[in-house]
Amino acid sequence: MCYYNGISVTHAEFIRLKSLERVVQTIRSKLQRDVQSGFDYADWPILLPLNGGKDFTIDFAHWEFVAPWNHTLEAMVENRKKYNTLNAQGEKLLESKLFGNAALQRRCLVLSSGFYEWRHFKPLGAKKPLSYPYYISLPQKEYFFMAGIYQPFTDRSSGETFNTFAIVTTAANSLMQQVHNSKQRMPVILPEDLALEWIQEGLSAQRIQALATYSLPADQMQATSIHKDFRTHPNPQEAYNYPELPQLQTLP
Repeated sequence: MCYYNGISVTHAEFIRLKSLERVVQTIRSKLQRDVQSGFDYADWPILLPLNGGKDFTIDFAHWEFVAPWNHTLEAMVENRKKYNTLNAQGEKLLESKLFGNAALQRRCLVLSSGFYEWRHFKPLGAKKPLSYPYYISLPQKEYFFMAGIYQPFTDRSSGETFNTFAIVTTAANSLMQQVHNSKQRMPVILPEDLALEWIQEGLSAQRIQALATYSLPADQMQATSIHKDFRTHPNPQEAYNYPELPQLQTLP
C-alpha cells in the first residue's frame, strides 16, 4: 500500500506533463514535504485535469477519499473508523461502489518524489519478523506521477468545500515484492505519456482498467533502507544499513 509519501521540488521551475506545465514558484514551499503520513488526513498536491485533459491545475486536496454520501465532517471522521480510503485497489476500481464512478469520471495524478514502505524479515534469533523501512524513488526524477481518483466534498453544516482523493495501487513488481513483502502492493506509477492519458476524458472502461493496474518496471525504481525513526529523523531519506538484512535481489 502507499501510506507515507514525500515530495521535494527544489530545482524545477515548472511541473511538466508532456507539453503541459504549471509554474511552481508561488507554491514551492508547499511542495517540500520529506515525509507525510496519509493517516494525518492532511492535504497533498495533486494534478486535476482542465478542459478534458488538455491542461491541468495543481490542487492541494485532502488525502482520504470521502464517500459522496458523507455530508459532514463528523460523518467523514466516523467513516474512517470503519474504512481506510487512502488507497484504492486498481484491480477492483471499476466494480467498487465507492470508487467506481470517480474512476470513470474523476481521475487525477498524485505528485511524489518518493514513498516509504516496510519490508518484513525475521533475523536469526528473533521471535517474529521485524519491520525495516525503505525509501522508494525513481532515479534522476525530481518528481513523478501516481494514478489517483478524486471526489469533491462539501460539509453541509458549514459550507466548506474541498477535493478528496485516493492513490490507486496495483500488484507489486519484482522489486516491490521484496520490499513490501507482506502485502505485495505498490502505487500505480505512470510514465508521462500514460499519466497524461489517465486524466483524459472519454477513456473506455477497458482502458481505465488497464492503466489502473499498470506496473512500472522494477529497473526504473530504487529502494534504499533507511532509519527506523525516519518519521522524526532530520533526514528521513538517509540510507541506513542493517547488517542482518539480506540485500535486495536484482530481478527483471
